Amino acid sequence: MAKIWYPVIDYLTCAECGTCVATCPHGVYDSAKAPAPVVKSPEACVDHCHGCGNRCPVGAITYVGDDTGWTPPNGTQESKEACCSCGCETSSEKKIVVEYLYLDLQTCNRCIGTDTVLDEVMATLTPALRLAGFDIEYNKIEMKTAELAERFRFLSSPTIRVNSRDICGFVKENSCGCCSEISGTDVDCRVFEYNGESYEVPPKEMLAEAILKTVFGAKGDCSCGDYRLPDNLKTFYEGKASKSACSCGGNCC
Repeated sequence: MAKIWYPVIDYLTCAECGTCVATCPHGVYDSAKAPAPVVKSPEACVDHCHGCGNRCPVGAITYVGDDTGWTPPNGTQESKEACCSCGCETSSEKKIVVEYLYLDLQTCNRCIGTDTVLDEVMATLTPALRLAGFDIEYNKIEMKTAELAERFRFLSSPTIRVNSRDICGFVKENSCGCCSEISGTDVDCRVFEYNGESYEVPPKEMLAEAILKTVFGAKGDCSCGDYRLPDNLKTFYEGKASKSACSCGGNCC
């Protein structure tokens, strides 16, 4: 057993997705600083627990005192049972992982609105699903870079997945003024289809129905198929990088 054990964050690698803060049950991280992972109570970390490290999507967590030979999931150790990195084949029947993948929660009305609706739906569904014996994990992950988008096989913003499966099943998009402004390029973002209508921000009824269908039968599209970063997202990331590199701070672009 280790005399000292607690997580150490590589902030140059960290994507600040908030997964470690949201999923640690021991209060090791400062929730007030989320999604940035700030270790507030290292003494609360459980000896030889790799919970947050196993969930970190970019492998930014290691542990003081680790003598087990463990490496982050994106390191040399890979599961031989999974069909791909999405983990869809190894998910427990009683484990539900809901992921909200988005481009921006500061400017984009579409991402912000969907985030608010999804929070309300999860607040309603989670108690009932837990009563039915399910273990619920709810993560929000900003697709900050093209590399992160490729790792998550991100197709369109915003995306909601249940156990790595897109609850919408297909991608339909239209022009998004907010994300176009962020990148200085023309960017299309997701449109949600429900009962014959199109919504830039999905109604609660749609999300609740789609999540429950995915949990209890209708599997939706797995994210483990052949993947290439969509040209639309490639343009967004290139434009965003170009604006941030501009000496005027992007005000002239």
